[in-house]
This record gives sequence, structure tokens and C-alpha cells, in this order.
Amino acid sequence: MIEIREVAWAHADGVGLRDRQREELDARYGRPDSEPGILPSAADMTLFLVAYDGDLPVGCGGLRALDDEHGEIKRMYVEPAHRGTGVSTAILRALETAARARGWNRLVLETGEEQPDAMRFYEREGYTRIPNFGHYAGSALSRCYEKRL
Repeated sequence: MIEIREVAWAHADGVGLRDRQREELDARYGRPDSEPGILPSAADMTLFLVAYDGDLPVGCGGLRALDDEHGEIKRMYVEPAHRGTGVSTAILRALETAARARGWNRLVLETGEEQPDAMRFYEREGYTRIPNFGHYAGSALSRCYEKRL
């Protein structure tokens, strides 16, 4: 049974998951720090969630407010051994529920061209491709999506 918990940005389980995500992205893109946007931090993250299988942290995701009605999904990641088991969907649903509770009516996100699995996931979950926004506007590697809530 997967349990989704809100944790502080600096919580060790969240830090470990984000570190493993960074390692995977570095390998996919063949270079460190391929993210063109502003890196999320404790100061700008509205909410951060960790998914647990028992006591084992297996996935994470967060929200960053863009304004009073919109937010950005950040740091969605699921451990490879738990992919395809519903963890990512559970995290995404919890993020969408939290966004609605804040009165947000739209979520956006950025993923990359070397992450076709992520693009398929978001499209399956009702996200549609949009022009690259904000800091991602000039990035050839970025693929941006939105969902109206």
C-alpha cells in the first residue's frame, strides 16, 4: 500500500529521491545539470510530497506557486523498481488535489526530450503540450505541458 506524505523540502527521504533523480537525468542527458529553469528550493516550493511503500521512500513530487491561480509541478520522480505500479499516478493525483485546494485552476510542468516515458505519462494523465514557458522558452531540450484543473 502506497502512502503519500507531505514532508519538508530538506527531509532526508526527499533529498535522497531528488539526488537519485538528478543522477538519472545526468545519465540520460550525458551531462550534469541539464535543467534550464530555476532550481526549486525550500524558499519557493509550496508543497513537497514523498510516496512510501511501507517505510521505503519510492517517489516524490512538488508544487511551486507561479501566482494565485497557477502552479508548476517540480521534481516528479519514482524509483525505477516502482515504475508502472501506480506510484506516479498517486503522487500526481495528490499534487492536483493540493493545487485545487489552494484555488489553483491550472498546473504546468517542464520535462525533457530525453524523457519520452514522462511525456507519455503526462499525456495519458490529461496534460497537453504547450509552448515552452518562462525560463524554458529558449530551451531546445524542454517540453512543457499544462492541465486545467
